[in-house]
Amino acid sequence: MTVAPITLLSLSLATLFVAALPVLLYRRLRRPFALDWRDTIAGIAVFALFATVIERALNGFVLHGNPVTASWLDHPLAFVAYGALAAGVCEEVGRYIAMRLLARRAHGEASVRLDSDKTGIGYGIGHGGAEAWLVGVLVQLQWIVFAVLANRGELDEHLANLSMDAVLRVHMILANLSPLMALVFAAERAAAFVFQIGFSVLMWRGVRAGRKGILPLMIVLHALTDVPAAMYQARVLPLLMVEGAYVLAAIVVAVVLIRVCRLQGRAARAA
Repeated sequence: MTVAPITLLSLSLATLFVAALPVLLYRRLRRPFALDWRDTIAGIAVFALFATVIERALNGFVLHGNPVTASWLDHPLAFVAYGALAAGVCEEVGRYIAMRLLARRAHGEASVRLDSDKTGIGYGIGHGGAEAWLVGVLVQLQWIVFAVLANRGELDEHLANLSMDAVLRVHMILANLSPLMALVFAAERAAAFVFQIGFSVLMWRGVRAGRKGILPLMIVLHALTDVPAAMYQARVLPLLMVEGAYVLAAIVVAVVLIRVCRLQGRAARAA
């Protein structure tokens, strides 16, 4: 089998877009908002630890390592509830811990305004950017490499160490790749990036205001956001319906964030 050149080009452009999005946004907002690179690094570190290490270890144990919990989660609704809550708890606990530390640092630095959202925005770019790269770009690069190898007739040779079932799954995924799937990938990752910035701004506002209920609130919001994706994984909802809902919601969040950024940008210039 081969992957059509237009599909390969679409996948490459979508991957480049997702890779560049957090970098370009950080460069665009760095000076107007006086973003601190330490906030962004904190976001990257938290996602890398809590989402790619802790959450994956938890999922590995609950879904595969423990026969009892694995049997409970065979039901689609149970799987949806667990998947949404696991992501919400792991990521938001990490975000909350980071925000508490950043707020403590901000109290000790006269140059940091606690009434500004710059910490939340900078952190969100790091957290969302890490997700875009680790969950999106690196995975998509793997499929681009597989597609190139398939077009050269060298794919099976490079997959020789995998089982026959795994090789067949790779071939099936490659056969289903299309320009539409590339567009869906780009839209999904862009929407997730917007959500992460929105979550970070909300968490920062809650932490700096001393709201004790901000952590459980953010866990619930994050879990609700992940429900459609979990329903797709459980084969309850079709992919295009899920992605359409995410894109519409992300547009609303982006509009709100842009208004906030403009208001605070004007305030900073006036000061």
